Amino acid sequence: MWLPLLGLIVGLLLGSIFTFNIPIEYANYLAVAVLAGLDSLLGGWNAIFKRDFDGMTLITGFFVNTLLAAGLAALGDMIGIDLYLAAVVAFGIRIFHNISSIRHELIALNRKRKGKRQSHGGIDQS
Repeated sequence: MWLPLLGLIVGLLLGSIFTFNIPIEYANYLAVAVLAGLDSLLGGWNAIFKRDFDGMTLITGFFVNTLLAAGLAALGDMIGIDLYLAAVVAFGIRIFHNISSIRHELIALNRKRKGKRQSHGGIDQS
């Protein structure tokens, strides 16, 4: 369950140690790729909490979402429209939804644990 979080922490540490410059022309592509990755990570973590995790879904979702978002950004560049914003909005909505679901799962898990502790301690809430 904590493996995705560990991967994120290791990635952030490596990213802070090794720096490199991205040309400004690729900033939109990098932005949608980061959002696609974050969306996939949070979606996987959400699926773990709901006991519905599938590694193949995580991997394929990451690559399909990243390629589709980059494709939209590239198409937008070709026709002179900021289509990458569509990907930013879609991934932004999904990220907030996943964070909300994870928060609800954590609250439910915490309440369940509190209930078990209180029932073992002789305190009955009913």
